[in-house]
Amino acid sequence: MPHSGFVPLRIFSSYTMLDGAIEPKEIAKRAAKRGFPAAALTDRNGLYAAMAFSDAAFGEGVQPVIGTMLGVARPDLPEGVAPMVDWLALYAQNERGYDNLCELVSRAHLDRPIDLAPHVDLATLARFTDGLIALTAGGEGTLARLFAEDQPARALAYAERLAALFGDRLYVEISRRGNEVEERAEAALIDLAYDKDLPLVATNPCCFAEQGFGPAHDAMLCIANSTYVESEDRPRSSPDAWMKPAEEMKALFADL
Repeated sequence: MPHSGFVPLRIFSSYTMLDGAIEPKEIAKRAAKRGFPAAALTDRNGLYAAMAFSDAAFGEGVQPVIGTMLGVARPDLPEGVAPMVDWLALYAQNERGYDNLCELVSRAHLDRPIDLAPHVDLATLARFTDGLIALTAGGEGTLARLFAEDQPARALAYAERLAALFGDRLYVEISRRGNEVEERAEAALIDLAYDKDLPLVATNPCCFAEQGFGPAHDAMLCIANSTYVESEDRPRSSPDAWMKPAEEMKALFADL
């Protein structure tokens, strides 16, 4: 597939305890050990670990890529439907992009109804896209969720709006972590990328360093969300959310 590419990992920060369990210095060390030329850090609606991660990465000879998982309100909901917030992965391409990340994160927290989670709407996002690379956020993004919900027309309309905002800086993200939304949406996402000539990017959003840390990370999520391990309806850790070597990623996505 000529327009596809491989990004070995996308790392969630450990600082908020909402996702990650890897210190920034450890991210940099492991990225260097595994021969990654770059690693991307994405806090949710924040840039909490950006400075510590950048310093550590430069020290290890790894290019730090600073980003955020930004909450974005789903547009064009039918009347009477409660607001929905999905995610969009954004990365600073240059200094202007970093400034826009800061602006969007601030607005996500300050310019939203207090009863809703931090987020921006598409109109706000549209004002601050310069210097930013966007990934559709896999199963956490609006695009995959609309396909998984069997709403292909709305998914296509949303993809067109993102393409208008980001141009050739928009990537359709594919992850394979056993997530139901990702599995249901994958074929449609790949078809969309072909049909609209959008680049595909394969990622492994990771929250911990070693494969065997999954159960501990799952317990950590219970603490963060005030739930019990035995609870059925709670956030769960993916056993695949570890820093996989590039060889495993290439084997996992060899069919692309």
